[in-house]
Amino acid sequence: MKFRDNGKVLWNFARISALQQTRYTFGKKMPIASYSTAKDKPKSDQPNLLKYHVLPLEEILNRFMITVQPLLTPEEFKKQEKITNEFQRKEGAKLQKLLEETGEQEKNWLAHRWLKVAYLQFRSPVTCFSSPGMTFPKQKFESVHEFVDYTSRVIFGLGEFNDLVHAKKIPIVKMGKNELDNSQFGKVFGTCRIPRRFTDDIVYNPCSDYVVVIYRNHFYQLKIYDKEGKLIIAPCLAVQLEEIMAKEKEPGVPYGILTTDSRDNWAEAYEHLSNTPRNRVALKTIQNAMFTVSLDECTSPKEGRDAEELILTLIHGKGSKCNSANRWMDKTIQLVVNPNGHVGFTYEHSPAEGQPIAMMMDYVVKKMKDDPSYGECGSENFIPAKKIKFCDVSKCVEQWLIIAQKNVDKLVQDLQMKVLKFDCYGKDFIKKQRLGPDSFVQMALQLAFFKLHYEPAAQYESAHLRIFDGGRTETIRSCSNESLAFCHAMDDVSASAQERASKIREAVMCHQMYAKLALLGKGVDRHLFGLKLMAVENCLPVPEFFSSPGYVKSTHFRMSTSQVATKYDAFMGYGPSVEDGYACCYNPREHDIILAISAWRHCQATDHQKIAKALAQSFAEMKDVLETCPASKDKPPELKCKY
Repeated sequence: MKFRDNGKVLWNFARISALQQTRYTFGKKMPIASYSTAKDKPKSDQPNLLKYHVLPLEEILNRFMITVQPLLTPEEFKKQEKITNEFQRKEGAKLQKLLEETGEQEKNWLAHRWLKVAYLQFRSPVTCFSSPGMTFPKQKFESVHEFVDYTSRVIFGLGEFNDLVHAKKIPIVKMGKNELDNSQFGKVFGTCRIPRRFTDDIVYNPCSDYVVVIYRNHFYQLKIYDKEGKLIIAPCLAVQLEEIMAKEKEPGVPYGILTTDSRDNWAEAYEHLSNTPRNRVALKTIQNAMFTVSLDECTSPKEGRDAEELILTLIHGKGSKCNSANRWMDKTIQLVVNPNGHVGFTYEHSPAEGQPIAMMMDYVVKKMKDDPSYGECGSENFIPAKKIKFCDVSKCVEQWLIIAQKNVDKLVQDLQMKVLKFDCYGKDFIKKQRLGPDSFVQMALQLAFFKLHYEPAAQYESAHLRIFDGGRTETIRSCSNESLAFCHAMDDVSASAQERASKIREAVMCHQMYAKLALLGKGVDRHLFGLKLMAVENCLPVPEFFSSPGYVKSTHFRMSTSQVATKYDAFMGYGPSVEDGYACCYNPREHDIILAISAWRHCQATDHQKIAKALAQSFAEMKDVLETCPASKDKPPELKCKY
C-alpha cells in the first residue's frame, strides 16, 4: 500500500487533440465490434484510410535537430549533433530497419503501442494527470425538478448522439484528398478502463442500453432504451432520477474514490473488491454502462472563482469530503451535474481524443437551446432504475478507501487552476492580420512563458493523425528558432515595431508549417517513440540518444497545450504533464479566447496566476504591434525555417 507523495510527476505522453468541428445528422443504433488492447482490430468501415508510414530516419533526425536548437546552448547543440549523427549511423539504423519491418506488417504500427504505453501502462492516477474535464455552459437551477429535468434531457441527447454514431451518420471529413478516420466516435460509449497491475485493460461494450447514475456514492442502473431499442423520453428518465434522489438520504460506501487513486493502488484494491460474485456483478454493470451520470452534492463556489471551481469539479470532484467519491474515473464518459449549475464531462483519455467529447457537448447544447421540448419524443416504456448492490465493505477494502481518500485530497490541494477569459479580441482580429488563430495562441503562450522564466519552453501541442487508419496524435513542437527570436524581439526595448511584427509573423507561420507536417504524420516524436520501442521489444539496449540533452529537454514539455474549440461559453482543462510545467487548453472564439491554465502548487518554479497575467499581456502586446504594422497585401515573404 502506498500513499502518493509530491515527488516527480511522470511525463504523460498523451494529451488532447485539437478539435475539428463537423455537422450532424440522425441515425439508428447498430452493433459495433468490440475492441481490445491487441493490435488486431475489426475491419475498418473506411477502406480508403491511409496506412501509417515509417519515414526515413535521416528526415526525422534532421527535423529533430532543428526543433531542439532553441532549447540548447551552442555547446549542448554541438554535442547533440555528434550524438545524433552517431545514432543515425549505428543503433538508429538498426532500429529503423526493425521499425520498417514492423510497419510493413501492420496497418498502423503506432496505434496499439500508443494505447498500451502512453495510457494503459501509465501508473499515476487518471485523476488530474490524464483525464480532462469538458465544461458545459453554466446553468441556473431553481429547484430539484429543474435539476433533474435538465439532466434527463442531456442523457437523452447523449443517447441520440449514440444512435447517430452507431448508424455511421458522423460525416466523413476530408483533409485535402484524404478521408479522416471516424473510428474514435465508436469507442467512447460503453467503454471502460480496468485496473491491472503494471498494465491496465480496456473493455468496449458499444451495444450497451443503460447508464449508471451515481448519487451520494450509491449506484443505479438506468435503462435509457426500451426493449425495441427506442430512446426513452426525458420526462420518464427525470421521474426515475427524482426517485433515486428521494431514496438515498445518507451517503453510501465511497467505492468511487478508489478509481481516483494511482493505478497500482486501485488495481490491488480492485482484486480484493472483486473477490465476491456480487461485487463482480456490480463492477461489470458499472463498466458496461454507456456512461455514468454523477448527481453531485451542491457546492458553493468562492466569489470570483466560478469557472475555476467548475473545471476542478470535473477534473477531481474537489476531494473526499465533497464529490470525488461520486465518480467512476475509469469510465470514458462521466456526465457530472451539480445543483449549483456546474455541468460537464469528466473524460478518461485512453480510447479517444477530445473531439467526440466536445462534439457531444455541442450537439446536446444546441438541441436543448433550439427546442424547449427537446427529449419529449420517444418511448414511454421504461423499466424502473435498479440499485447496484455491493457486499458489505471488507476491512482490506476499507483500508484502500482510506488511502485513496488521503491521496485524492493531496491531489485536490496540489492542482491549481486559472481560467483566463481574454475578451479584448478573438479569431476575428487574428484572421484580419492574415494569421492562423491556433498558431497565434501558441506563440502567445511561448511569449508568456519567456516573460516569466526568461527561457523558452519545450511546448507540446497535439495534432490528430486521423488521415491514417486508427490514427491518434502527433506532437506539434511549438518552440522554434523563430519563436525564440520573436520572444527576444518583444523583450528588446530597442527593437522597432516593424521588427517585432515581422518576428511575430515568422514565428506564427513557422508553427503553421510544423503543424501541417504533424497532421501528415511527419512530426518527430511518434517516430522516435517507435524506435525506442523497437529496442525494448527486441531486448536491445536503449541507445544513448534517448538520454541526450536535446532529446531530454525537448520532451520535457513545460507547456502542455491543446485547442478544443466550440462556439459556446465552454472549455476543456487538465493537469500539467511535468512537475515544473503548465497545462493550457484553449477555446478561441470569434471575439474572445477562453484558456484554462493549470500548475502544481508544490512546484515553486511555476505560478498559474502569474502565467495567466503574462499571457494576457502577451495578447495585448501582440495586438498593439500588429495594429502598428498591419499585414501587407502582397505575398508573404518566404519562410526561413526549413523543417
